[in-house]
Amino acid sequence: MGRRLLFLGPPGAGKGTQAVMLARALGVPHLSTGDMLRRAVSEGTELGRQAEAIMTAGDLVPDDLVVAMVGERLAEPDAACGYLLDGFPRNVAQAEALRAGLVDDGIELVVLLDVDEDELVTRLLGRAAALGRTDDNEETIRRRLAVYRSETAPLAEHYPGTGVEVVAVEGTGTIDEVFARIVGALAAER
Repeated sequence: MGRRLLFLGPPGAGKGTQAVMLARALGVPHLSTGDMLRRAVSEGTELGRQAEAIMTAGDLVPDDLVVAMVGERLAEPDAACGYLLDGFPRNVAQAEALRAGLVDDGIELVVLLDVDEDELVTRLLGRAAALGRTDDNEETIRRRLAVYRSETAPLAEHYPGTGVEVVAVEGTGTIDEVFARIVGALAAER
């Protein structure tokens, strides 16, 4: 069986870019909850119809629905060889619900991209300017980072208590430099 990985890191750390590259290199599916939600809605699955109604009303899809969707996706044949979760779970409650709902042993390694907060703000302001997102100002970005610190960052302390190792990787440098560090960290864990 392949690796069952979770990518963690604050907004702007480069998780999405690195996760896609690593999933491709490992030959496992890159699983993003946003992609899963869009796919379930477009395919008209039961969970997709429920999620669509909630999203259309402007509400967040509740944890139990997202956990069910992730569980369904992980039960598909291509995930039997391993997977890389990106963007979920976002908090300890979601992690526990996911672990309870999985048929396999669940996540076996967490990769935490570590980037200095000022660097993250600079990256996110640059991305906002490039995309013309005037609502992404420094105050908004710092608020998102505070939410990450209070909601998601505790997962780095939660997982070791469940027997899952967390490997921190320095997330500054070029995309290729960061990727090489991730690959090196995974090789050291084998």
